[in-house]
Amino acid sequence: MLLVLCVDLDDDLGRKTGADTPVVGRDAVTDAAVALATVDPEDSDVNVLFQGVTVHDELAATSDEDVAVAAVTGVDGSDIQANRKVGEEVDRVLAEISSREEVRAIVITDGAQDESVLPVIRSRLPVDGVRRVVVRQAQNLESMYYTMKQVLADPETRGTILVPLGILLLIYPLVVLANLFDVAGAMVLGIISALLGLYSLFRGLGLESAVDSTADRLRNVLYAGRVTLITYVVALALLVIGGVQGYETLETVRSTISPNDPMAVGPAIAAVVHGAVQWAAAAGVTSSLGQITDEYLAGRFRWQYLNAPVYVVSIAAVLYALSGFFLPDVAGVRSFLLGDLALVLTAGTLLGVLSTLTFAVAESRTEDRPADPA
Repeated sequence: MLLVLCVDLDDDLGRKTGADTPVVGRDAVTDAAVALATVDPEDSDVNVLFQGVTVHDELAATSDEDVAVAAVTGVDGSDIQANRKVGEEVDRVLAEISSREEVRAIVITDGAQDESVLPVIRSRLPVDGVRRVVVRQAQNLESMYYTMKQVLADPETRGTILVPLGILLLIYPLVVLANLFDVAGAMVLGIISALLGLYSLFRGLGLESAVDSTADRLRNVLYAGRVTLITYVVALALLVIGGVQGYETLETVRSTISPNDPMAVGPAIAAVVHGAVQWAAAAGVTSSLGQITDEYLAGRFRWQYLNAPVYVVSIAAVLYALSGFFLPDVAGVRSFLLGDLALVLTAGTLLGVLSTLTFAVAESRTEDRPADPA
């Protein structure tokens, strides 16, 4: 069975004529169309109703299936409520025609706005086709208006389109204002161009979510009073100092080994590591102690966490001795002989192994300790 379904999403039929909806049957739909045309001849829903009757007559004359026509309406002012009301009226129409055959619909609308209810209709019965009928002179205008309305209603799309457009429209008044204050207009254009470029990159790379999450985490850290905030800042400062110290060590070694020739890659890396590793180790110990403190205050402390600063010291000692082995004994450099290097490597390894075993035993004894009786 074919059902020609005329859709009036904003309920012009009910509001202007007082007719009860849904309207089912050819004669009833025709009377409703005449009544609406009498009240408001310019309403485009008049065309929808008459088109529905026309399609019904054409299908009835050419198809072997039973054909019915009905008009359903929504409500004015709320798309969600309108869609729900259309769905309810479609259910009532299906119950009233009560066909044993599968009912398929041909939907008649007057524009893009009414077609937004199609998912609601498809959830109740198959849709074989959609016929849009509007005044030809107004078809493109209505579709454009509805599209612009939907775009401006979406916060994300609104920000993407209107913000760059607003900045572009501000170019001329800002240049005029800059000329009044003897500021070069080229400077204003450069600043605006830079802002537009940064905004385009920001939106194109999708960085807004990452920036928002980072700001939220930073805000939580500030309000929670975490020690890691301070220790991370101190660790960053120590890393900067380490980088400067590594560069100064590199320049000192270069002036000693090859003042006029380029320095080999190996000694250059060794010089940078030798100068910076002590500060990097201090940064690692500082940040790990801050993390351990926060875990203890949060009640999540484990003895294995104490391995972190010990490992940092062990690794730093090994790197310091290994880099010193490849460097001469000059100002700011502690040169290591082969025996000294072997001693430091052994000590670093033993320190890491002993700390791992010690804190593992402490952790196991803590877990095996019986709970205090209540």
